[in-house]
Amino acid sequence: MKQDIYANTFAALRLFKSVIEEITKDYMVKFESMKTHRNIAFENRYRGDFEIELKFGGDILLFLMHTNVFEFSRDHEIMRTPYIKEDRSRSYCGIINIYNFLSDSFKYNRFNDIGYLIGRVFINKDNHYFIEGKRELGLLLNNFSKNELDREAAKNLMEAAITYTINFDLLTPPYESVKLVTVNEMKNTLDAISMKTGKRLGFHFQADSNNLKSE
Repeated sequence: MKQDIYANTFAALRLFKSVIEEITKDYMVKFESMKTHRNIAFENRYRGDFEIELKFGGDILLFLMHTNVFEFSRDHEIMRTPYIKEDRSRSYCGIINIYNFLSDSFKYNRFNDIGYLIGRVFINKDNHYFIEGKRELGLLLNNFSKNELDREAAKNLMEAAITYTINFDLLTPPYESVKLVTVNEMKNTLDAISMKTGKRLGFHFQADSNNLKSE
């Protein structure tokens, strides 16, 4: 069973890869037709078998597949559904995590910068999927008993992740959190300075009120 789940999850990651390549190609065609001098990055790369990077504008989305299989906790809402009660083994899932980082964090090797988990995709032995996520991702139709991960579903998820990231703006950190700096930090270059940068640094990153569940 766990081998089947692993295979389904790995196939889902390959599907995401294909959809990302399609979206990137479509963007490049539209960008060229706009005849604009602005060079807005939209590209993808693969760091290994279990990681996909999608870069657009000043943001990066990382899709990371965990190589292990997990079960939902007993108090999770999924465990109370007829779909799971009918067959407990359906609650075992592979996970693909979706993280948002600033592209400059990687470009300038700012190792102390912060990334955020904006969503995670659970896939079980039946190739059914469930999404926990922020806003646009959390609003996607989540019927674990019926939703199978196909190309259309993968594209909807990808577009929701991009939309959320674009609308997730970089905020100025509170003055108190950045007012002190050490001599060592100041002697280093500005790109390497160890003051963390993140879209919500200094703010408590809570689940949105209309989400399913997100940590």
